[in-house]
Amino acid sequence: MRWALVKVCLAVTAMVVVAFAVPLGLVVQEMASDRAFSNAERQAATMGPTLSITTDPLQLRKAVESTQMGAARRMAVHLPPVGDDAAADIGKGWAGEHAVAETRRIGRATTARVAGGGSALLQPTALGSGDIAVIEIYVPESEVSNGVATAWVVLAGVGLALIVGSVAVADRLGARLVRPAERLADAAHQLGEGRLGARVPEDGPKELRSAAVAFNSMADQVVELLANERELAADLSHRLRTPLTVLRLNTASLGDGPAAEQTRAAVEQLEREVDTIIRTAREQRSPAAAAGVAGCDASEVIRDRMAFWSALAEDEGREVRLAGVDRPVRIPVARPELAAALDAMLGNVFRHTPETTPFAVDVHDAGDAVIVLVSDAGPGISDPDAALRRGNDGGRDGSTGLGLDIVRRVAESTGGDVRLGRSVLGGTEVRVWIALDARALGGPDGVRVRRGRRKRRGN
Repeated sequence: MRWALVKVCLAVTAMVVVAFAVPLGLVVQEMASDRAFSNAERQAATMGPTLSITTDPLQLRKAVESTQMGAARRMAVHLPPVGDDAAADIGKGWAGEHAVAETRRIGRATTARVAGGGSALLQPTALGSGDIAVIEIYVPESEVSNGVATAWVVLAGVGLALIVGSVAVADRLGARLVRPAERLADAAHQLGEGRLGARVPEDGPKELRSAAVAFNSMADQVVELLANERELAADLSHRLRTPLTVLRLNTASLGDGPAAEQTRAAVEQLEREVDTIIRTAREQRSPAAAAGVAGCDASEVIRDRMAFWSALAEDEGREVRLAGVDRPVRIPVARPELAAALDAMLGNVFRHTPETTPFAVDVHDAGDAVIVLVSDAGPGISDPDAALRRGNDGGRDGSTGLGLDIVRRVAESTGGDVRLGRSVLGGTEVRVWIALDARALGGPDGVRVRRGRRKRRGN
């Protein structure tokens, strides 16, 4: 925008300079020519009184030589035949005989080009006998163009100064327009990156001031909406404490046994998750930051969660296969986040596939990424794209449509992504790519939520 304004101003100023300087230069050139010929006419008029008194060549020669032009050999007098006297040319003539005869015939002053350069002014003068004598004044080219070159240089300098000045003014004006726009764009980038305190100074042109006011108002509303959302999440989570307390009290009456222990452990974990959500919402931090953990051992977390779900799988007659968890695999995801993602995927298996349907969990360490595969032998997902959209439950009972969104957010927090496809067991395969170096990852064909090419944000 800034350079476009400079270019437009440069073009307009250049056209204006050409439109005015060129005609003005031509006028100066014409004035110099008129000045030279007017001086020649005055010099020719000085011989008029002498010709009216005498036509004696000797007297006329003396009169010619006494003048400035005659002394410079730039004046000549062409006498016609008078009585018994033949025609005579006094002084050095520059114009040809034809030009002299034509001037005598038409009876008014004319100019003729000289072969060696310059021009000759031919001024007819009436003699006492009624004949016409012609006074010739030579006008060199230097007098015709005297001062013209200087005038052109001055005009060119003035035009150049105008162009430079207009470009400088346009550049300053462009900077005044561009800087508020750049600040607005920078603030928009900051707001998009999560820096909610980004605001724009409300200065500059009227339109940009209005845009800055609108942006600041929008940013304030975003902050207010996020605050309301956090408060709502905290309030909703807090409301869960009452039924959780009832569940915890009821588990005390279950007695001993594996099922009772698992139920009590599940209730305790649910209470911890609710407390984490409340603290996160109040402190305005992400769940990973609230956990205060740089990462976790994916193998250990998966083994722990599979131990929890294996009891239910055994009750429903499901065959379970677990692979790739025999050695530690560190990932940049907090333990509660990975556990929540695993519970979401495994919960979908139990919720949306018939009993006795086998499933498998595989972990692959690809060097720059860790791949977690959860596959089953169920009926599969007819529309994977719709299933990955946040809040889309696909019309299934008992589904909020947020389980896969939890998985997606965990993967994208590392620069990875989530894909849905057909598993080797014949059902659905959820493939979670967890990047270890925040680089964009590629892989086999499947349905991707996002390309995962966003840069990881620093702590």
